[in-house]
This record gives sequence, C-alpha cells and structure tokens, in this order.
Amino acid sequence: MGAAKFIQGLVKVVDPSKLKIIINTGDDIELFGLIICPDIDIITYTIAEVVDKEKGWGYKNESFNCLSILKKYYDYGWFNAGDKDIATHIYRTDLYRKGFSKAQITSTICKKLKIKSELIPMSNEPVVTYIETPLGEIHFEEYYIKHKSQPEILNISFKGSEKANPVMGVIDYIKKAKKIIICPSNPIVSIGTILSVKEIKSALTSVKEKVYAISPIIEGSVVKGPADKMLNFFGYEVSCVGVANLYKEIIGHFIIDDKDHSLKPQIEEMNIKTYCFDILMTNNQKKENLARFVIDL
Repeated sequence: MGAAKFIQGLVKVVDPSKLKIIINTGDDIELFGLIICPDIDIITYTIAEVVDKEKGWGYKNESFNCLSILKKYYDYGWFNAGDKDIATHIYRTDLYRKGFSKAQITSTICKKLKIKSELIPMSNEPVVTYIETPLGEIHFEEYYIKHKSQPEILNISFKGSEKANPVMGVIDYIKKAKKIIICPSNPIVSIGTILSVKEIKSALTSVKEKVYAISPIIEGSVVKGPADKMLNFFGYEVSCVGVANLYKEIIGHFIIDDKDHSLKPQIEEMNIKTYCFDILMTNNQKKENLARFVIDL
C-alpha cells in the first residue's frame, strides 16, 4: 500500500510528464535545524529510483555517519536519516531561508534529480498534523515513529490548515485533469490532510465523476500504519466500505481488493462505481498492473 508504491507503477504506464502529484505536507517537521518533508521525499526518491526499497524510505546504499554525531547533540534518537537524505534536508532548508517557497524548492529538487512529473506540496503555508494522546499532543512523525502508533488517540488536528491555500495552479489542474486518482494512503492523515486545505475538497466534489480512489484497507485490515485506529476514532468502519463512506462526497469511482468483492454492493449503494482488483502491491509488476487497471477504467 501507499502513494509511493502506486506512483512507482504509474510512471511506468503513463508518460511521467503528464502527472501532477499533489503531496501531503502535514508530516513535515523541523529537526536538527533542518526542514524535513517525509512524504515529498519518499515520492521524490521513489520516482528518481534512488529510494531504499527495503526500508521504504531514504536513499539506497546509505551511511549514517552524520546522524550518529547529531544524536550526540540532539534528543531525537527516534528519528533516522541517512547522510544522502540529510543532504536533501540541508539543501531544502538553505533554499527556504533564501526565500523560496515549498513548491519552488520541491520543483528545484525534482529538476536536480531529473524527475519529469510535477510534484506539488498541498500548500506553501505550514500545516502540521498533531495527535492528542494521554501522553500529550504529539507531532504525527513522533507518534508514528517514536511511539509506533501505540498511544490512544484523543484527537487529530491539522494545525495551520485554516490559513493554508492550495499551491497556485492546483485547482486548475483538478478542473482540467483527465483523471484524478486518490492513492491507497492513510485516508485521515495523508489524504485527509490535503482535503483540509481550503478549496481542494470542494474542487474535487465538483468533478467527482472523474475521481478514482484506491482502498487502503483489505479484508478489514491495514497493511501498515495507524489508519485503522484513526478511522475508528472518527467513527468509520475499518473496511473498504468505511473508506468509501469517508470519501463519498469527492469520488465517483472506487477500486477495492478482489477479496472484498462481497462488499461491492454496499459501496455502490453510495452511488460510487466500484471495481475489484488485486490491489496489494508486493512487487513491481503488481504496481504496474494496478496502475494500468486504474488508467484503463
């Protein structure tokens, strides 16, 4: 599951230069004095074919010499970043302090890595996802990595979303796109964060007949991450039906796993066209197969 895996297949079956990829920035965090954008980076590295496939993040063939020293100075022992990855964070932070926007910086890094697709942060303004727990309010990255998504969820907030605007051109892209695909990502803190930026949700609602979402839930289970806990918190069933219910205002089409075919009628009762396919992307061929299936619908 995950956006990066699906996009890895998508760039093999579609001309990459035709893709506009809007990315969640609610996970962005400043550590070691550096601005880190986890979701932007994993998609960037994946498309550039430099990602560590085994870990699922960071550069392949990494060393961690810089981090070993940083951890002597900072109390961030829970966060990992390799030397090549840290170079990206240094470059991003340098450009940010020189006055470049997050969208401009992302575009510049993509050009340096010869990425043909347009990667777009959901907003230039900061939006930060926080999880309220019995331990207090925790940044999502800390909740997910340090605490392994274990603490009880008391609230989820996207701080700054009320002041955030879509990056220039995004609403126009939504209106003019031939097809809009919502990747099989966490519907609350990956997709939901993007939808919290004003105008984006209403723009998708106005063109829902060309919006296709892929379920991140198979047979009532998540592949990884805390999406199940988060769906439960907001009162949604942990199933493809629950995700469809969450998305029903913005999607016209939904792709669920073959194993959930018996749930197809429940989703179609929401006036959502529903399709069954093998959506678990366990290798490159299956990533391409899923991408091709969605494109050909």
